[in-house]
Amino acid sequence: MFVFLALPALLAIPVWVVASVVKFVSVALPGRRADWSRDLLRWCAAMAAAAAVGLYVLGLGAVQLSAHESESGASSSPAPSCRDADVDESTLQHLVGHRTSYVPLRFDCVLDDGTTYPSSNGYAWLNGLTAAFGVTAGVLVVTAGFVTERRARAHANGASV
Repeated sequence: MFVFLALPALLAIPVWVVASVVKFVSVALPGRRADWSRDLLRWCAAMAAAAAVGLYVLGLGAVQLSAHESESGASSSPAPSCRDADVDESTLQHLVGHRTSYVPLRFDCVLDDGTTYPSSNGYAWLNGLTAAFGVTAGVLVVTAGFVTERRARAHANGASV
């Protein structure tokens, strides 16, 4: 099911990039509102959260696609993702199965001695970027809260920020 959600997420990435560029250009141009910093922080937090969700959905789709390929079809054993991994031929002779994980995203190949190796290094990148965007969104939300509180205090004191 997540494979079908990954396709719209993949198509949304260029839209996300264009919207981000347009927003940053609009901030750089003269004539912006006085409260642009708080709105920009909130908008950036929303974009970072959207990026985290989008990347996670792409990863879920990739894990499910690898799992589906390894569980159906004539050429499903050993898993195609494990066969295509960058390992030597002797390692493939000891391949007995695979393991999937959705948190964190992984598709690991299991050898007969119980050890595993990742089918792709792409999952590490997806996990890292998803976490980075998620943490960035959280930090931006907290920062926007501080900016709002600072403005409220300054307004209560009669000062202009």
